[in-house]
Amino acid sequence: MRVFKGEVTTLPPDKSISHRAALIGALSEGITEITNFSGGFDNQSTLGVLQGAGISLRQEEMQGAFGRPMRRVVMESRGLWSFQPPESPLMCNNSGSTMRMFAGILAAQPFASELVGDSSLMKRPMKRVADPLRLMGAGVELSQSGTAPIRIQGTKEIKPIEYLLPVPSAQVKSLVAFAALHADGESRIIEPVRSRDHTEVMLGLESFESEGKRVIVVPGRKTIEAKPFYIPADPSAACFIVALGLLARGSEIIIRDVCLNPTRAAFLDILLEAGAGLSIENQRVIGGESIGDILVRNKAGLDPLVISDPQVVAFAIDEIPMLAVLSAFATGQFELHNAAELRTKESDRIDALVVNLQRLGFECEQYPDGFMVKSRMRTPSGTVVIESFDDHRIAMSFAIAGKATGSALDITDINVVGVSFPNFFELLEGLEA
Repeated sequence: MRVFKGEVTTLPPDKSISHRAALIGALSEGITEITNFSGGFDNQSTLGVLQGAGISLRQEEMQGAFGRPMRRVVMESRGLWSFQPPESPLMCNNSGSTMRMFAGILAAQPFASELVGDSSLMKRPMKRVADPLRLMGAGVELSQSGTAPIRIQGTKEIKPIEYLLPVPSAQVKSLVAFAALHADGESRIIEPVRSRDHTEVMLGLESFESEGKRVIVVPGRKTIEAKPFYIPADPSAACFIVALGLLARGSEIIIRDVCLNPTRAAFLDILLEAGAGLSIENQRVIGGESIGDILVRNKAGLDPLVISDPQVVAFAIDEIPMLAVLSAFATGQFELHNAAELRTKESDRIDALVVNLQRLGFECEQYPDGFMVKSRMRTPSGTVVIESFDDHRIAMSFAIAGKATGSALDITDINVVGVSFPNFFELLEGLEA
């Protein structure tokens, strides 16, 4: 029986906040210092496209709390129009966040540009990017199938907008906000279902409730003064370690300095309601973000997870793969609805989860917006091949299940975990008692 114990102080910095800190820094006037910036492939892609568009920046190694190594990014910019025409297409690699959010900035620059990605990213839908930017006056061209490359003819005369988000998407909300910062007038972004709010928090945008919807107000052409950012540990990465501690008998793990923003930590509420052995310690606020330590203890009696509320789905969208695998292995059951957005991630995550769970002997039923795990009909003998579908969250979810339960799993393209969690396997080895 494998037991996992210890203190986690080297969780990857938050991906979402790292992306936004770099993009906001590039829009600011002055020198921006970002402490504990993520070294994951996706966030490095954001720095790469910024440099490709003329932003001067450097990365430095430093030592943080608990003696852990950290990465500091220092960049200098001159405000909203600090960018230069790229000499070639800007490569986003596998980062949909980079492509979608940076498109909003490029739409407001007075030059043409093009965003491209790897083979996986070039298949992902981008119509939701093009639609609001066209309404704001930018020229945007996609492939015939509505995917990248995204060719943008930007304009300095970007128009203010009142935009109702058709689906919950923090990326689309952010790209509209970044474009609207350049407009000659106030814009409003309307969310029927609230999504993660890092962009609003970091920019200090006002918001209010109206007729059951959330309205975010974006002032146009307002100077953004450069300021320092500190990036807390990524809750989406913490979810994997939490699942490890809950699945492996006798385990006890404390995870330090995790972002506990309410729009990101819904997976903890889901697990607590299901009876998981979790507690939050040392909670405080840094830079407008709630941060704390998560203590996880293995205990019997986890209830099967049922996730269907659209708001909960929006707040836990990145953690759903791990929650599904955790619930399946711990209880033999899981149920998900109102999560069609999962089909447009790095993979079709609904299909990827069902395919792999069926290989492991689980009886599943799939829907357009979710799926159900009914029971485990058999336990396979020998090694089971798990298909990662080039998706870091699928790969890590099943790797955690294999580690915690001792299941023999052969996960394809396992190195894809480096997209968001470069030290994933090193950390797991350090926790194994």
